[in-house]
Amino acid sequence: MTDCRLRRPMGKRGLDSHLAPVCGDRTDNLRHPTASGTGMTSGTRIQKKPRLPAFPPSLLSLLSFFLLALGPLSPAVSQVPPPAPPQNRPIALVGGTIHPITGPVIEKGVLVFDKGKITAVGPNVPIPPDAEVMDVRGQHVYPGLIDANSIIGLTEIDSIRATRDFAEVGDVNPNVRAEVAVNPDSEIIAVTRANGVLVALSVPRGGVIAGQSAAIVLDGWTWEQMTLKAPVGLHVYWPRMTPIRAFFVTLSEEEQRRRAEEALRKLKEAFREARAYWVAKKAEGRNPSTPYHDVDVRWEAMIPVLEGRLPVFVHADLLDQIQAAVAWAEAEGLRIVIVGGADAPLAADLLRQKGIPVITGPILALPTREWEPYDAAFTLPARLAQAGVRFCIGGDGGAWNERNLPYHAAMATAYGLPRDEALKAITVYCARILGIDDRVGSLEVGKDATLFVATGDPLDIRTQVTRAFIQGRPVDLYNRHQRLYEKYRQKYGK
Repeated sequence: MTDCRLRRPMGKRGLDSHLAPVCGDRTDNLRHPTASGTGMTSGTRIQKKPRLPAFPPSLLSLLSFFLLALGPLSPAVSQVPPPAPPQNRPIALVGGTIHPITGPVIEKGVLVFDKGKITAVGPNVPIPPDAEVMDVRGQHVYPGLIDANSIIGLTEIDSIRATRDFAEVGDVNPNVRAEVAVNPDSEIIAVTRANGVLVALSVPRGGVIAGQSAAIVLDGWTWEQMTLKAPVGLHVYWPRMTPIRAFFVTLSEEEQRRRAEEALRKLKEAFREARAYWVAKKAEGRNPSTPYHDVDVRWEAMIPVLEGRLPVFVHADLLDQIQAAVAWAEAEGLRIVIVGGADAPLAADLLRQKGIPVITGPILALPTREWEPYDAAFTLPARLAQAGVRFCIGGDGGAWNERNLPYHAAMATAYGLPRDEALKAITVYCARILGIDDRVGSLEVGKDATLFVATGDPLDIRTQVTRAFIQGRPVDLYNRHQRLYEKYRQKYGK
């Protein structure tokens, strides 16, 4: 007798898969049916292969325990520095050039912070008697740089599915919270902050409504300690309105249009249902005859958006996407931010009139179309600034390469954006768009002491970050890149 069971094949989490019958033998011998060309005839006996002895569960558990106890055998293991303890005494940075960003540069200045907050900044500032004085003469003090579009903390190794936690199953997930998925032990975090990027917006991906982003600081034991503000906004990925005609595209133009229409239908339907849910929940308790509605976490998460307390970050690059998104937001009565915005200068008048800011995509990028000039991405910030559109510069939108954020701003300065504006575009302008400018983005009294000390201009690739502080805590800048540099310097260095 044969035991046939339905077993689900291994596959990606959450993806639908077909059920395949898997049969196991309950008899020792089977008679094979007639098979032409196999050399077998009806009645031929097939000997079963001997099975390997099965280890008892207790022995397997014991082996697993010893393997874990032994730990990795390679010396090149994850060595993320532990987070620093809370600041317990005042710290004074003395003698350096201070760049407040929102005010004039202070030569040979003093910056004092205590209990994680900046308490004094200026050329002649009294230093508390119990303060730890750090001599930073010849160096420069800047506020921590802010990456306004990333998946830092949500991914580690692209080829390992278990480390990629930035996208959920399904197209409509407004209840997804990015901060709870942040991995504080990520090697990418240590690498990124070593170049002065101390604050990042972790953004969910996938589907039409991906979820809610969170502003995090790049140091902490847990995601609760790292969360600076959550949620920051609801993220919508606007579908491409026009078909792509290229050799690598396998979908027909008709199929591309159908998918775009389906995505827009899901988006509008989600907001319609969320609005109906919001109205129904507000009506509860006002009239005894009003029925009670069960809580739906998806629509519950969208209530702050419908009330205007939370913006919608619309990821859109092309002109028709931007125009359609603005029209949709106006019809729905929503506050939006455009993320990407490669064609935003073409819609500059519309964006300026509506007061819609733009978080640019990577500046170190190729043109999106063959007929565009080679410097289309390089000049994007300068064109937005000249048109009077509020903007900030985002990084690559990923994780492992976000350490290069200041160099995106540097390229913009080489193509028309003033240097002071470039610095603001990766500090205070980001903070204002994300709604965290009361905490970070500039060096002002009362704000968090999230800052770094460097040997020169952070937009210069030769500059080295020598110290960093997150909410007053001194951050260990040692990271995987430095570790590998030291390792291979021993092998190839003189």
